[in-house]
Amino acid sequence: MPASETVRLRLDIGYDGTDFAGWARQPGLRTVCGELERVLTTILREPVTLTVAGRTDAGVHAVGQVAHCDVSRASLDTRSIAGDPTMLVRRMAKMLPPDARVKAVEEVSSDFDARFAALRRHYRYRLTDSASGAEPIRARDTAHWTRPLDIERMRAAADTLIGLHDFAAFCKRREGATTVRDLQRFDWSADADGVLTAHVSADAFCWSMVRSLVGAVGAVGEGRRTIEWCASLLAERSRSSSVPVAPACGLTLIGVDYPPADQWAQRGETTREVRAAIGCCGEGPSGP
Repeated sequence: MPASETVRLRLDIGYDGTDFAGWARQPGLRTVCGELERVLTTILREPVTLTVAGRTDAGVHAVGQVAHCDVSRASLDTRSIAGDPTMLVRRMAKMLPPDARVKAVEEVSSDFDARFAALRRHYRYRLTDSASGAEPIRARDTAHWTRPLDIERMRAAADTLIGLHDFAAFCKRREGATTVRDLQRFDWSADADGVLTAHVSADAFCWSMVRSLVGAVGAVGEGRRTIEWCASLLAERSRSSSVPVAPACGLTLIGVDYPPADQWAQRGETTREVRAAIGCCGEGPSGP
């Protein structure tokens, strides 16, 4: 359809990933993207395809996922949504399952691209080393580590990984994809109940990267590996079999940063150029 008849919508999304086979649509499987596209298509009565900031793996949650889609202005007018995107939020809330929600909808310019215009992604990983496991009301978003953990060792190990590096040892291999990432934040906090939380931010993540980072630092925290071992992983150029992958349930995408609107186009162009030069990476078929 002509560009003048097309509207680009930004969607802010949250979901409990426990019962989903990840974000990406997969034939015969229940996925977040599949559920959202199904409901949007039903409401707008036209096919809707979502582009997402970061594809999450099976069992991974989100409170700050971002996606965009292009729809016809006529469909919004017909459904009395044009000029009031909150109407679409309300209608989707009635039709979506309880473990997925579109929390906000905003009309944006065609320069906005949920994936390529993103500056960085932020994740949180919750785990407990309590002998009894996670509190039942938080068991769906808190992993259980079966051995006692030393948070100071974990902090020291995480510090060695900050910066622009090749994280091949922490990523599942994809043909033609780079594993170079700028890890901008990786630190740990503990709450009063003893739950340890990792805060992880980067320009982008390759497939299984966050859970592998947590697994490696956890191995240091339990005393099975040294801080020097963790740092030495950055010298490897392929996935390391010595790096454990932490359970999916502890991981949540909490936010995606974008530049101001007048910089969306330039950011998207720059990201595409970089990925074309070094091999398109993204978050892999399912994500971190």
